[in-house]
This record gives sequence, C-alpha cells and structure tokens, in this order.
Amino acid sequence: MEKLKVAIRYGADAVYLGGKSFGLRNLADNFDVPELAEAVEYAHRHGVKVYLTVNAFPDNAEIDALERYLGEIAEIPCDAYIAADPGVVALLRELYPQRDIHLSTQANTTNWRSAKFWQSQGVTRVNLAREMSLDDIRETSGRCEVELEAFVHGAMCISYSGRCLISSALTGRDANKGECTQPCRWNYAIVEESRPGEFFPIMEDDSGSFIFNSKDLCLIEHLPELVQSGVASLKIEGRMKGIYYAASVIRVYRAALDSYWQDPVGYRVRPEWLEELSKVSHRGYTTGFLLGKPRDLDHEYLSRYVRSYEFVAIVEGDAPGGGTLLAVRNRLLLGDTLELIGQGCSFSTFTLTAMRNEEGLPLQEAHPNQKVIVAGLGGAGRFDLVRREKAAQVAS
Repeated sequence: MEKLKVAIRYGADAVYLGGKSFGLRNLADNFDVPELAEAVEYAHRHGVKVYLTVNAFPDNAEIDALERYLGEIAEIPCDAYIAADPGVVALLRELYPQRDIHLSTQANTTNWRSAKFWQSQGVTRVNLAREMSLDDIRETSGRCEVELEAFVHGAMCISYSGRCLISSALTGRDANKGECTQPCRWNYAIVEESRPGEFFPIMEDDSGSFIFNSKDLCLIEHLPELVQSGVASLKIEGRMKGIYYAASVIRVYRAALDSYWQDPVGYRVRPEWLEELSKVSHRGYTTGFLLGKPRDLDHEYLSRYVRSYEFVAIVEGDAPGGGTLLAVRNRLLLGDTLELIGQGCSFSTFTLTAMRNEEGLPLQEAHPNQKVIVAGLGGAGRFDLVRREKAAQVAS
C-alpha cells in the first residue's frame, strides 16, 4: 500500500498491482481482497487508474480456484485486468464482458498480426514484448486500433518475454506462476568434472561470456520516439523494488513526459534526469531491443548492482510542536549529509545537525523503524524521501 501511495504521489497516471493469487509476483507483498478495495478507492480518489494482474499461466487444477478468486474481487472496480493466458482472457470476457482486459507482456506479442488477433478477442490494450524494435512498434500502431503499451524502464528478463524455466529447474518455484527466485541474478562459477570442489570464476573475454544477466532497460533518452510511435502508455517495472526506486524513477519519467508535451519541438533530455536515474540501484543501463538487437555490451557480465545512494527515511509530515517527522529506514547519524527529494526532479541537500525522538529527547543516531523529528525541512511533504550518498569503496 505504501508503494502504491508513493507511485501516485510521484506522478503515475496508473498503477498495476497484484492480488494474493494468479499474478506473476507472488513473492511480493501483494494485496488481499480488502486491501485491494482500499487501494482502488485511494487511487481513484487521486485520479489514478488501477490494473490488476491475473497474468499467471494456470494448470487445469487451478481453473476453479481462479474462478473463485475472480468472484471474490468482482465488485472491486479495477480499471482493467492484465492477463496473458488465452484461456484466462476468454474466462474474463465470459464473466466480465464490461471490464477492460490488457494483454500482459508475458504473451510475447512481437508483431502486428498478433496484436490484431488479441484485438479481435476483446483485448483493449496490448503490452508489447520487450523484444520489439521501435520500427516494429510504429508499424504495429499503424496497422491496429488496439491501444499499445511499452516498457520504458526496469529489469530485463533473460528469457523470451519473461517466460523463463530456470527457477523451476533449480528451485522448484515456477516463474510462470509468480514464484520466480531470480536465479539469473545469482553468482555462478564453473567446476571441472575431474576437480570437484574447485570453483573457477566465469570471466569475460573478447567473445563475451554465457551468463544469464541483462542490464536494466532505460529508454528516457528515446521518449519522443516512443510517444510518436503511437503507444498509449509507458510502463515502469518495479513491483519487486522499494519505494525509493519507485519514487525516483517515476518522478524522472513524469518530468520528462510533461516536458515533452509542453514543448515537443524544443524537447531535450536534461542531465539531471540521467543523474537521478544513476542514483537508484540498477545493473547498468541498456536500450534493449528498441534500436535493434542488443550487442554483447548490453549484457551484465559482472552481475553487480550499481548502488551509489541509499534510502534512509521517509517524511510522515509535520511534527507536533515543530519540525518534520521522519520514519527511519536506514541508520542515521548526526553530521550526515543528506538529500531530500519530492515531486519533480529537484532535491535539496542538508546536514543533520540535530534530531530528537517523539518524546523530545535528543538523539545522536537513529535506527530502522524509529521515528525522529528534525528541523530545517520546511516545505517537506508526506512521502518525500531522504537519501544519502554511499561512501566510496576501494577494491583491492
């Protein structure tokens, strides 16, 4: 719920979320039925749409449970369901012909004929496969009436449109039923058959190396081309990310899109947008398939995240008696140099010179799950975030 409210605060026009069943992020902290009703009411009150994921691929034994689940949420006015399996799409059309259906990227729609097929099945929006190029997106838009959606930022699955079996093979958890353990992100080494117990690191040479990782998608520099291609919606991947990631990325794309609409001819990518995106945890950035097939440079051989900043607190509002109330998420120390971010892409830097607990007692340091009061943050609003640059590490 907190992440949903943060996404809305920082400029999302719509949010996609999962219930406790039949989504593809079952390991996330998803919404039960009462929470889902609350989430939809909150989003609609703020003029934001809600799309519910039912994009898992169910077995025969799960169909009855799917129908029961859809019955439980039938009265919740979600703006659309997101589905991938043809049988699920047909079931939704049968049960709720008045409800919009968005086709998940898991259906791997890579051409205009597929988009037209799904249009004929009553789908109102197709979330295109990440494997589509900009030229293919343009052609598909020109040949179809159905709305198109494209991912613009976030993690890239190494499998075709995310339909991966590695997790099932290694852990017994099925990625296509929402239980992916992300083994593509694990650290691997090689063992030679005659030398059991001797592990050799996988190294890159001039030909590359066969590792599972991809860099993260980032299309901020190609926003005008995407808008002009005819897509109706730009999608940010982030349900397994934290609120700092969601806020930081959403506010950049919100600012960029607003800037484009205000002056399409004079639109330029601003350096501060790129700088902001570099301050969230990511695996290096790539344009994926948008400009053609990825090169070897688009793969993340080192399998390491870039984390130059850390999220340390969230603003809860004005404190009684003055000051700003912070909910601490990472250790805080007097003397820390911190950055406060809010809506838009601006931020302010301040030094933590004093803080006290809710009883008014002064503190030298604060720890996660504490609440503290600090001065000097006038104008800070609910859901503004506080971050800190991480100390440089020297490798040897």
